Amino acid sequence: MRIALDEVTPWTLRALGYLTGTLFLFGVVWLKRRTAASPSRGLALPSPTTYLHAIVSALLNVVGFGLFSTFAQLHAMTSRVSIIAYSMPVWASLLAWLLLGERLTRWSILGLALCVAGLAVLLSSIGAGPPLGLLLALASAVTWAAGTVYVKWARIPADRIVLTGWQLLISFAVIAACLVYFDGVPHLWPLRPTTIAALAFHGVVATGIAYLLWFEIVGRLTVTAASLGSLCVPVVGILSSIVLLGERPTAMDAVGFALIFAAAASVLLEPATRPHHRQSCRVKEEPQ
Repeated sequence: MRIALDEVTPWTLRALGYLTGTLFLFGVVWLKRRTAASPSRGLALPSPTTYLHAIVSALLNVVGFGLFSTFAQLHAMTSRVSIIAYSMPVWASLLAWLLLGERLTRWSILGLALCVAGLAVLLSSIGAGPPLGLLLALASAVTWAAGTVYVKWARIPADRIVLTGWQLLISFAVIAACLVYFDGVPHLWPLRPTTIAALAFHGVVATGIAYLLWFEIVGRLTVTAASLGSLCVPVVGILSSIVLLGERPTAMDAVGFALIFAAAASVLLEPATRPHHRQSCRVKEEPQ
């Protein structure tokens, strides 16, 4: 994403990514339906209410997270954005307590305290000036968490891949309208080969294939195992930003990263001691 943003706007980046991801997921569903022995509903959702839930969850899980995390990278180091965005489990735990009445356990309180401490350390490390990038990254984590809690509350009765395809399609429609309004018709040529490669990777791999892999993982592993595995994402993001982008996190960054990583880990480790029906709030809707 950060490489592509050198030549295209966040609106263009996300519009292309969501369109590619939509076509990929719907293509997978179509192929699965073609090879299935039993009839199915195809790409349709079960009811008008389901479409409404898809719209709300798309605005939170996809549009909100996608835009905030993308614009954040224009104002902050990618490594910082990555680690703050993946503080989502902490905020999901807090929102589930506020909105769903779930018990806020000592693990959740510990995670919240560690997360706030990590954010304070990162804020202190950027010096003077408004921390716009960090605030946008935090907004991406909170909207993602809100979308996760909403999906848990709504209990949407639909095939997961079909529902996600619709979420991406709805998000593409919203982003495409904003793209035309704010940027006009995008001009995608000439672009450097690295930008083209970054756009292709973002759409096909990091959106389409990543969603498909995530749902396969959730279907094969426990929620706890899948969620803990997703903590590798900010680690890869930080290391990649160092190798590919030349970023050099400071010692204070490292302390902040460690605190936020520990915060997310403490919340995600908690479901191992909880009843199964309360673990679903920890499932994340978008891998990065």
